[in-house]
Amino acid sequence: MNRFWIRSAVFAAALVGIAGCDLAVRNPNNPETARVIATPADLEALLGTYYKRWHSALYNNTNSVALMAMVQSFEDFSSLSNNCMGQRVTIPRPPNDNSIGNGCGGEQLKIYQVENEVNRVASSVLARFNDPAFSLGSPAQDLRAKAFAQFLRGVSLGYIAMVYDSSAAVDDKTSAEDPGDLKSYTDVAAASMDALQKSIDYANTPGTGGNGFPLPATWVPSTTTFTAAEFVKLVRSYRARIRANVARTPAERAAVDWTAVIADAQNGFSANHDNVTNTTSGPFNELLSQLYSYGTWHQMSPFIVGMADTSGSYAAWIGKALADRGADGSFTMATPDLRFPQGPTRAAQQADFALAQCNGASQVCKRYFVNRPTANDPQSSPAWGLSNYDHARWWSWRTSGDGTSKNGKLVFFTLAELNLLEAEGQYRKGNFAAAGALINKTRLASGLPSIAVFDATTPVPGGSACVPKVPVAPSYSTVACGNMLEALKWEKRVETAYTGFTQWFFDSRGWGDLPAGTPLYWAPPYQDLQARGRSGTQIYSTGGGSLPGSAAKGTYGW
Repeated sequence: MNRFWIRSAVFAAALVGIAGCDLAVRNPNNPETARVIATPADLEALLGTYYKRWHSALYNNTNSVALMAMVQSFEDFSSLSNNCMGQRVTIPRPPNDNSIGNGCGGEQLKIYQVENEVNRVASSVLARFNDPAFSLGSPAQDLRAKAFAQFLRGVSLGYIAMVYDSSAAVDDKTSAEDPGDLKSYTDVAAASMDALQKSIDYANTPGTGGNGFPLPATWVPSTTTFTAAEFVKLVRSYRARIRANVARTPAERAAVDWTAVIADAQNGFSANHDNVTNTTSGPFNELLSQLYSYGTWHQMSPFIVGMADTSGSYAAWIGKALADRGADGSFTMATPDLRFPQGPTRAAQQADFALAQCNGASQVCKRYFVNRPTANDPQSSPAWGLSNYDHARWWSWRTSGDGTSKNGKLVFFTLAELNLLEAEGQYRKGNFAAAGALINKTRLASGLPSIAVFDATTPVPGGSACVPKVPVAPSYSTVACGNMLEALKWEKRVETAYTGFTQWFFDSRGWGDLPAGTPLYWAPPYQDLQARGRSGTQIYSTGGGSLPGSAAKGTYGW
């Protein structure tokens, strides 16, 4: 096997992007590679395609770890074997098998391979600027390219660090012949932070001449025009997300530099960040499109969404042994949270909100979740996955887009997420009033009463109608009103569901909310470890020989 398989994939893809050639006939060790990035125009053209390439690994297909992570964190439920959902959905959780030829190998490879490719290409672009005589045309144009290349390095390495145990982290000083040594996820995350800071520094450096900021519209297709200032908001928003979400455990999450997260969140997006999706030229969200097919691909298991219930149905469900939950069918919950269908019965909730009410182009759905038509209920095994509820917030995008199905503006990063990242930082620093004010922004908009007592212990207001209600120790078979932190977690989950990539998994991992035994990350794919000469007993982690770490029994007793 080719030791430099990552590098080969990088330049094969680059050649296809520039020349439209068949990657099967391209050898990355021949002079063709140098030709592709030799001229300033070709170099810039290549760079401008790579946000879409970065995006494609996360959203443009279901062939990644996304669906595994979503079922592991209850953001989705499906027992289908497609994309290894069924292999990961059971409780106790199975390990993330990385044995040679395992059935999930393709899914576990995707993000690792593509994001390493993105980093390699961006690093190769930056390496051209190590020649002081090289220029794209003007100092301003060079600075724009450097800022964008470092942004690509930062987000590609950041997502690798969030998902995997370890990876290479090449940069502009790494030889094209060098695949890079494997580094721990903390080192890869540090490289991501360094790249994102360099991106900000380049964007903030004045440059003379033409073709500087804003970014060309095709580089990051969005309704936002990315001036230097708006581009810096983009970078800082992603840096806040990555910095918080790399953490594997509650101890690591507590140790995050929350001062830095707060600063980035305060200086990030001022509105929801969208991409203008295009089914022909991208970027696209096939992941959401497939899940919104519903059927057996998607249900909202009651574990998390049931916390909104004020009728007693969730409490009764939690009071049962795991094997008995759902044995007598799904339940209808009632909640004052207006992001859920309203009414005391299933029929009333179906009348309150149906998908047909937001079929129109660019239409905002009345609710985030829908109580699906009874005739469309899928079967569920295990039975605890049974639910009446589907996520529906982006339904109009799937049916009509901004005029045609799946073409048009779609939110990929919510302002609420930034507010709640800041809120978590303020909470962890003991600034409870500041945290509460941020949590209240979405609580109030959703019909929930404001948090008025700002501390770490007082239950959220609402009495018997409080939201959220969470399982409590020692038995975890009863529920009680959550505190401010639980309110923060509730808002973060509901506001980020089906927006950012596997948001619930990253957050629940750091909060200690995953079911006991859930794997906390994926090993570098066996294909890469084989290429690096690792034996069959050394394919699970950089240390070799041990399965990836798993979650301890956590907050809710799961």
